[in-house]
Amino acid sequence: MKPDDEVPSPRPGEDVPATLPFPRSTLADWLRARFSDRHRFIILCLVAGFLCGLAAVGLHLAIEAIFHGTWHAAHEAERFGVPWWVVMPVLPALGGLIIGWATTRFAPATVGSGIPQTKAAFYNEFGRIPFSVAVWRFLLTAIYVGSGNSLGREGPTVHMCASIASTLGRKAGLAKLRVQAMVPVGVAAGIAAAFNAPISAILFVFEEILDDFSAKALSGIVLAVVVSEAVARSFLGSEPILHARLGEEYAVHWWMLVAVPLGVSSALFGHLFIGLLLRSRRMIGEARAVPVVLRPALGGLVVGVVATGVYVWTGRFGEAQDSVFSIGYGSLELAFEAKLAGLVVLTLLAAKLVAVVVCYGSGGSGGLFSPTLFFGGMLGGIWGLVVLATFSHEGVAEALSLPGTVTGACVLLGMGSMFAAVIRCPFTSLFIIFEMTGNYSLILPLMAGNVIAFALSSRLRPVPVYDAILIQDRVTLRKMPTYQGARDYRQLPVSAIMNHDLITVSGENSPGDVLAELAGQPERIRRSYPVVDSEGRLAGVVMHHELEEFVADETGSSVGRRVGKRPLHTVTPKISIRDAAMKMVREDIRQLPVVSDTDSGKLLGVITLNDIARQQNAMADHLGR
Repeated sequence: MKPDDEVPSPRPGEDVPATLPFPRSTLADWLRARFSDRHRFIILCLVAGFLCGLAAVGLHLAIEAIFHGTWHAAHEAERFGVPWWVVMPVLPALGGLIIGWATTRFAPATVGSGIPQTKAAFYNEFGRIPFSVAVWRFLLTAIYVGSGNSLGREGPTVHMCASIASTLGRKAGLAKLRVQAMVPVGVAAGIAAAFNAPISAILFVFEEILDDFSAKALSGIVLAVVVSEAVARSFLGSEPILHARLGEEYAVHWWMLVAVPLGVSSALFGHLFIGLLLRSRRMIGEARAVPVVLRPALGGLVVGVVATGVYVWTGRFGEAQDSVFSIGYGSLELAFEAKLAGLVVLTLLAAKLVAVVVCYGSGGSGGLFSPTLFFGGMLGGIWGLVVLATFSHEGVAEALSLPGTVTGACVLLGMGSMFAAVIRCPFTSLFIIFEMTGNYSLILPLMAGNVIAFALSSRLRPVPVYDAILIQDRVTLRKMPTYQGARDYRQLPVSAIMNHDLITVSGENSPGDVLAELAGQPERIRRSYPVVDSEGRLAGVVMHHELEEFVADETGSSVGRRVGKRPLHTVTPKISIRDAAMKMVREDIRQLPVVSDTDSGKLLGVITLNDIARQQNAMADHLGR
């Protein structure tokens, strides 16, 4: 009997015949005997919504409980003569040590936010995510973020809920296509419960996970979101997780033009943040002197020192804030009410940037949603204070009808524009702010700021942050998403679609030895192979039929000497797909080695005409051509 992941996938809208082989599962047999495949899918969407709602609420409460316990424990140490500011920096490091031990030994898939892993599973593994991922995600994120490390819970919630939904689909004996369809169901249910924002959850799935809008996918997602949201509201109430209610309606007014510089500054700050994030991941990943298991602990120690220092320093102004620790929504809520001085806001923004980059780069278990909203809120708060400082002198504010809550409004505008710039989901960023505030009067400046931030950030960095992380981890999606719209894929860098699974041959071996080695491993036979020298550096490219011809002429030369005199055509990861395709056409070749920007001998991957054609076909399907 075949396992469930070998069951043929049905065509869209087609029921799976009852005669297909399924795993021996009591649940699968019971459901299959009573319901069609379509009806089983709907039932599972309802069950997934309920379980994902419970899991998301549980993670939220666990993080809060652990952080409050951590904070209390640090202050309780003073009863034993130990200052709290000595203990507090150590606790995030302790949380990082636990995560480093667990992720290196048991749960490597739980490093980072979880959204890149979810996308990779959806596109490359037919949505197969083991249930153990959900268990470890819950435990490790609660410990890591709860101990004070500066990341969010929403990304891990997405990964955890996608695992729950995927497991339900497999246990119920669904075919591969249906199991894959369960992943966005879990994602939407998790986001809805995490933010208490159901519309934003649905939009996020279509903007980030799926590559186009599908009414067929919408029905199951909506059902799961409704159930998940009902569960979340039963435990947490109907208010959004982040309390951002504004007490007045805003008429269209001149001050709303602040959305323009706010959108530009959000794009620039987002570009800086993503650049630092990717650079820290690369540098820490290449730091061989530091064992992998200790990296999250060292990152936690840095965060603990920085966050404690900020808390002590801001206390001198009577505005001590612990929001560099953990999620940090407390400072955002004060910023809405204009209760933070400008210097404190700047300090929190800079310190949070350092803390998030260090936490994520060192291999922590946490997401980027909350930090992104924090950055945008603080940046918006700065612009709000600038507006007030400029026009609040000697009754000018009253004369110009400047609203008293302009700072709070700017905080919300900044959150939306930063979300659009970093996460690169502009519709989600619009609705999530609307659902947080229940106030529609800011929609015009919010739209303007988000469009500016999205457009400029896309220009500065074509590949969004989650896809950039996948590329950095050498994961190529078999069907690359369309990047939030039918954008010209040819302008994307070759790193987005290149093949990291390299089959190289040694230039020091003879052609006969190479062919003999390949014959013993038929799965390694390719049309062509990069040739590397004794130090692993790129020396050339050889075709398989050329190896056979070299053996036939019996000159005895090594492969390296055969190809060493040829011109070697390469590209770097940042070159556009269009330019790589034109180079292959011009040189009449079918593949190009991808080498480092700084070292032309360091082989990173290969891009082929097949890779380009595959993405072209995916885009054609998306556009209905």
